[in-house]
Amino acid sequence: MNNAAPAPARTRGRPRGNPPTRESIVPAARALFLERGYRRTTLRAVAGAAGVDPALIAYHFGSKKGLFAEVMQFQCANALAVDDVLGGDPATLPDRLIDAVTDLWEDADFLQLTTQGDEAAEVIREYLERELLARLVEFLGGLDATARATAVVTILGGLIYTRYLNPLPTPAALTPSETRHILTPALRAALAPRPRTAATTRAGRRDSPTSGGGAVRP
Repeated sequence: MNNAAPAPARTRGRPRGNPPTRESIVPAARALFLERGYRRTTLRAVAGAAGVDPALIAYHFGSKKGLFAEVMQFQCANALAVDDVLGGDPATLPDRLIDAVTDLWEDADFLQLTTQGDEAAEVIREYLERELLARLVEFLGGLDATARATAVVTILGGLIYTRYLNPLPTPAALTPSETRHILTPALRAALAPRPRTAATTRAGRRDSPTSGGGAVRP
């Protein structure tokens, strides 16, 4: 008579125990995107480097584009820590915004990732719109918050384009501290509350009904 306990039945779905997490997959993907580029990196290769089943990558990220977006956003979130940037003295907010952008884009690995085609450009656009512009609107508040935040992001976008993506000789030759010195007055003016007019009052009521708490001294 066989008294051995029956083996437990296998169940479908995600494995039990401590399955690999999103955080364990992202570093492996980042290394391969840097080594091979976006187009030559496959989900199977990422799965092999991370030691996971390819289906787990699809489960967490949906597609290669979703995985690449996660890699880019992870790096942006680490360097461009919006909570820290917005959480300091309002008078020095322009300096912190410029420093956050230059610190991120001076990183050689991040700059390499940003040149990997339309996928990278789309991720950066979405991040700036969602994590920076929208957060600035909330932080600034008031009837003109959207206009002020848009002016700020436009200046920072110009910095990114002329210094990193399509560098012009003069902006690219500046040190980060020189860049801060030159652009801080423009950002300070962009952040300053606008004079009230009938037109801006009507527009502001549509965009941001709250009163402002993020004033920056001119």
